[in-house]
Amino acid sequence: MSAATSPVVILERVSRRFGSQAALDRVSACIRPGEFVAVIGRSGAGKTTLLRCLSRAIVPTDGVVRMGGQDLRPLAGRALRAHRARVGVIYQQFNLVKRLRVLDNVLIGRLPHVRGWRGYAALLGFFERGQRDIALACLDHVGLVARTWQRTDTLSGGEQQRVAIAKLLAQEPQLILGDEPVASLDVANGALVMETLRRIASAAGLTVISTLHHVEYARRYADRVLGLRAGRLVFDGAARDLDDAAIREIFGALPEAGTDDLELTPLPEPALVTG
Repeated sequence: MSAATSPVVILERVSRRFGSQAALDRVSACIRPGEFVAVIGRSGAGKTTLLRCLSRAIVPTDGVVRMGGQDLRPLAGRALRAHRARVGVIYQQFNLVKRLRVLDNVLIGRLPHVRGWRGYAALLGFFERGQRDIALACLDHVGLVARTWQRTDTLSGGEQQRVAIAKLLAQEPQLILGDEPVASLDVANGALVMETLRRIASAAGLTVISTLHHVEYARRYADRVLGLRAGRLVFDGAARDLDDAAIREIFGALPEAGTDDLELTPLPEPALVTG
């Protein structure tokens, strides 16, 4: 995969209201191919709503979201399914079939690419060697080839999240969205998952846009940070510029470490991920 795999993502004065509540308020940004973008802010700031607009799970009340120049609002039917197939989403809870082997979970990501009788065979768990080779390459990319034949429920939480990332890569997405992908992990496993995502963004050239609870993850791993406050974009800059003044602008104050809205504790160095 190259940087050209990911299209430019543009938000033009995007607003989204739920009744009288404005979840997003005239948010504008241009995200370049291969960028790792962290989205931070208090609970209710609009982070998840922003991701749902990008995945086209919802449409903005006002404004436009474009991927590769395509306006997402009018998509329907086959065009909408095609868009959702090229957007991979990583969730907190992994979305894996725990009783299946690791390889079988990753192969599920290949289902959109299997047609005809091969598709019916794949639904029964029979994949051609070429599909298996792709799945193994994805496991290698996240450093888990050694776990190929294990039942998924025997893995640690961090390993399961990396299997979920391998499954997503097997889908061959053009954009990766992370919805608090490390929120359920301890900081050591979270750091390893974040390192994996950063490698995907830089080596594979895929754009990654992820909401994050831990500000230190944003500082260490993201290229760029979008800070939301009450639905408005109040910070858009390089991760290295996320200083105390910027955090106050985003969160209103510097909350104590360990609160629900912000975590500032130091991170450990992740273990090496090969591949």
